[in-house]
Amino acid sequence: MEVEVKLGLPNAAAHSKFKSLISESHIKTVNQQNLFFDTPTAALASKRAVLRLRFLDGVTRCVVSLKAKAVLVDGVSRVEEDEEEIDPVLARACAADPMKLGSVDSRIVRRCRDEFGDGKDMGFVCLGGFENVRDVYEWRGMKLEVDETKYAFGVSYEIECESEDPEAVKKELEGFLKENGVDYKYSEMSKFAVFRSGKLP
Repeated sequence: MEVEVKLGLPNAAAHSKFKSLISESHIKTVNQQNLFFDTPTAALASKRAVLRLRFLDGVTRCVVSLKAKAVLVDGVSRVEEDEEEIDPVLARACAADPMKLGSVDSRIVRRCRDEFGDGKDMGFVCLGGFENVRDVYEWRGMKLEVDETKYAFGVSYEIECESEDPEAVKKELEGFLKENGVDYKYSEMSKFAVFRSGKLP
């Protein structure tokens, strides 16, 4: 189970201001491309699951993830997540021809076959996706991920922090944001849900 605090920033100005306030804690910037897959009959969606390929910095790395049963309440996200790295060149071939994805030698794909396809080979379709620029910070003992997410229909901004004690993280983050006059709100939808809705929340 992945537990994350998710706070939305209303615009580019708030995003830029927050990053400047914590700039000394910056570790790295990662460019992500996220592509999502399901079967033609939406077998995963019917079970509140989604399969994602995430390309990191072009073709240097790729992580395949299976997420399920996401719940987002009061800025805290809880989701079942399983992931593994796969060959990025192979993953690009699957992105170009999603039907290849079902035959990839991957623990995650095997889980999809077992849980959503009755153990049979599965055909996949690509649902599309979005790009994300993630700045990572080590701040006050927490790992913050500050995202600029680029959808076909607009750009959104968000702070994420994975933690076993999300309420303590929220208290620390919200206090800092209020103290420094940075507008924010609790995120109400996952990035995938925003993508599927076709509009910014």
